[in-house]
Amino acid sequence: MEQTDLQRAIEAILFAAGERVEVSRMAATLMADPSEIISAADALADQLAFDRRGIRILRLDKGYQMVSSSEMADYITQTLETRKPPKLSSSQLEALTIVAYYQPATKAMVEQIRGVDSAYSISALLNKKLIVEAGRLNVPGRPILYRTTPDFLRTFGISSLEELPPIEKINFGDPIEIIEMDQLTIQEGV
Repeated sequence: MEQTDLQRAIEAILFAAGERVEVSRMAATLMADPSEIISAADALADQLAFDRRGIRILRLDKGYQMVSSSEMADYITQTLETRKPPKLSSSQLEALTIVAYYQPATKAMVEQIRGVDSAYSISALLNKKLIVEAGRLNVPGRPILYRTTPDFLRTFGISSLEELPPIEKINFGDPIEIIEMDQLTIQEGV
């Protein structure tokens, strides 16, 4: 398939999907190599941005999504009478930061770092679809693990977790008191 035809197909798929579509899925559908999909999608994204069009294509983790241009936000809001998404409270932002940097993370880990109960913050982040359950730890009590979502990436305008600024991670101290994450067995989908 020629580059132009590939770009047209990608544009149509992303428009119809309304959400992030994995590169591998488009490659399988369009019978193209994933590198060709990435090249065509990036070229299309660059062209839309260069032309200052009302839509953009964002690369999010291992996929792409079509979105409206941020320059058009006021027009969209006024036309569709949509409300701005609720802001994150400082406690929710703290909890989200911990999950983002230490994922998969448990509620207990968030609470240990923050030093306060974080049940409400975790619940609010789940409701806002910024985090999701990512299985359970294979330890007594089987606590739920949480990880960030593509909505998290989109909300913060990053394409992958590698783009998060570096931080000095907290040393949890004696492994007898706290089990280090790399020593735990994670069971997905339970």
